Amino acid sequence: MASKNKSFVDDGWAVWIEGDDVSTVYVNDWINPKGKSYVDFAIKIRGVKKAKCLYFYVPFLIAKEEISDISHCLKEENNFRGVFNNAGMFDYMKNQYTSEVAYNGKTLDIVHYPIENLEVTKLSRGTLVKCNIEAYHELIDNEDAYFYFRFPHKSLDEVFRPHRDVSTILTRIRDLILSPVVSESYVYQVRINEARMLPPEINKIGAFHRQRLNKAVVSMAISEEYEVNDRNCYRIRRMEEDLYTDFFPDGFDLDDVIYYLWQEDREDNYQGRFNFYLHISRNKIGKASMFLYMLLLTLVGIFGNWLWDFIKSIFGWFQ
Repeated sequence: MASKNKSFVDDGWAVWIEGDDVSTVYVNDWINPKGKSYVDFAIKIRGVKKAKCLYFYVPFLIAKEEISDISHCLKEENNFRGVFNNAGMFDYMKNQYTSEVAYNGKTLDIVHYPIENLEVTKLSRGTLVKCNIEAYHELIDNEDAYFYFRFPHKSLDEVFRPHRDVSTILTRIRDLILSPVVSESYVYQVRINEARMLPPEINKIGAFHRQRLNKAVVSMAISEEYEVNDRNCYRIRRMEEDLYTDFFPDGFDLDDVIYYLWQEDREDNYQGRFNFYLHISRNKIGKASMFLYMLLLTLVGIFGNWLWDFIKSIFGWFQ
């Protein structure tokens, strides 16, 4: 067995709200080894009319055009039930920028934030995204509100990107014959609001250090052909295809998607640090190895028959 891929991603994200000390962050990571990966951030802000701005630190460079507001997907009843795990009343586009949702005896707003109004700043390491909440106070009717954004997860795309083998032809042929099974191993860790993972520009922000996150949930979606170390998993379930109409990213085969959920609630942690660890592995027989084996078998069959006929003819000549 040959170990062809050993990769590690250690992402440090930061989320904080200026004017709000208690918020709930939901992180949904869409991992797709065969294509593009994405990450969703849903932020539930308590006392939203007292909050001024929402900030994201993304640990890689990203352009404004690559960010999408997926709150509009919730207008579909199935999407709403899948995302909120509840049945409720949904008043889509109550005004130009908000919808209202009622479930479990509570009512809150979902803000449809125009992407063109986001402020995106490149830092020495990563990107800072600013969402001005104060400008929408008069359009929000309830005390709590959701903001829902999707980003491409470029660090995962880089890890899963196929790498060219620069070894010599003879070495590659030897490896294909002796090690037909290729082992892939990936380690992925998410850290939210952990100072040592963040660039100096973020750590200097006083509001960030005072921010306390009440709960974080990470959802991993990955094909079943990979093995996942889920010992610390909060819940495992298959994606309900009929509940996610037009919500899941492009390039995902829903028959293969399983959710892996982590949840931590640290009431005494006033810096709100949340770490999530995931190990992904896969063993596969390389297509090149299979092709080489088939070629060798064909050649052996052809030349074997020829050699046998040649030997028989020699023995016949001696007789």
